[in-house]
Amino acid sequence: DSEEDTIPPGSSRDSGSVGGAPPDLSSMTPREAADRLFNRVMAAAAREDAAEANSFLPMAINAYGLAQPLDNDGLFHLALLQRAAGEHEESLAAALEGLQANPDHLLNLSAAAEASLQLGEVDAGREYYQRLLDSWEGEMAAGREEYEEHGPLLPLIREDAEAFLSGAVGPER
Repeated sequence: DSEEDTIPPGSSRDSGSVGGAPPDLSSMTPREAADRLFNRVMAAAAREDAAEANSFLPMAINAYGLAQPLDNDGLFHLALLQRAAGEHEESLAAALEGLQANPDHLLNLSAAAEASLQLGEVDAGREYYQRLLDSWEGEMAAGREEYEEHGPLLPLIREDAEAFLSGAVGPER
């Protein structure tokens, strides 16, 4: 795996504490703490600080375990973190859990496609990406909060799906 494979792209909300003293997670709900750790990992990844991202990655994954049950956004966060940790089966399971609640959820379709491709399940990855594109307009019109929070990531997700389905990008991701 390359460094690019261990750190997922994309971020959500503000990046929280960057450098300096970490926030007091004990004063937060389990989900708030998990989201802060997710944001810290994503901010470190965006800065290409693999050491920081990888040091907070296990804590972030564990924090989402403590924040159960998770909504679709939380499951997407968990799937991204698990993929970054090389836990592709767990990443797929988290994305599929989100798709049980909403089979057309764009973020979890993307996470399921990526995890499937990492596992060598090319046909499944293709199906998830096709469903993502087929669901795009209706889902974007739904005005989901997590789509607004991950706004900069959504065009990239669509580009990845289109590139894969057109054959411009192969399954060896």
